Amino acid sequence: MKIKTAEFIISNTDYRKCPEKILHEYAFIGRSNVGKSSLINMLTGKLKLAKISTSPGKTQLINHFLINNEWYLTDLPGYGYAKVAKTQRAKWIKMINGYILNRKNLVCLFVLIDSRIPTQQNDMEFIEWLGQKNIPFVLIFTKIDKLSSSVLQKNIKKYKSELTKTWEILPEIFLSSVKSKSGKEDILNYIDNLNKEIDINSRK
Repeated sequence: MKIKTAEFIISNTDYRKCPEKILHEYAFIGRSNVGKSSLINMLTGKLKLAKISTSPGKTQLINHFLINNEWYLTDLPGYGYAKVAKTQRAKWIKMINGYILNRKNLVCLFVLIDSRIPTQQNDMEFIEWLGQKNIPFVLIFTKIDKLSSSVLQKNIKKYKSELTKTWEILPEIFLSSVKSKSGKEDILNYIDNLNKEIDINSRK
């Protein structure tokens, strides 16, 4: 898939104010400072589409972008560490959960994992919660250019080992690097194939 147009549509704090549910939708989420906004900009080829910050917790709203006038890409607030009050974090959790559980046109949730760090409890808890709620998701390991191939494979193996404790079938896994644009084609083709599959099934 080639992205020809990527347009910001709306930001809000309530899933009920999101755009009309007539287009397929793909949301991106991860721990604060995992590189989510940078990945979105890399995928779309628009360097300033999603706002980037070195401070965790920059994304605080549900941000919708219209891609190729055909589907939505949604940038969700990060979970985990952020320099905000507990009450604000609680609001974020309520906002994120409301969106994930009630957005009927959400085709797939892309959960971003920092490939450089060991398995994190809040990542695993979030993944387990998605499984319990039957939310379709895949994993994207980010910043793979920041470590050697051997260390990368070792870290991913640890994640897989942890996941197999509770998962019979592991979710799809992608590797990405904003610097080298690694993973861009695989992720976009995955979205493209899902869109086509849904459209074919809807015509049956």
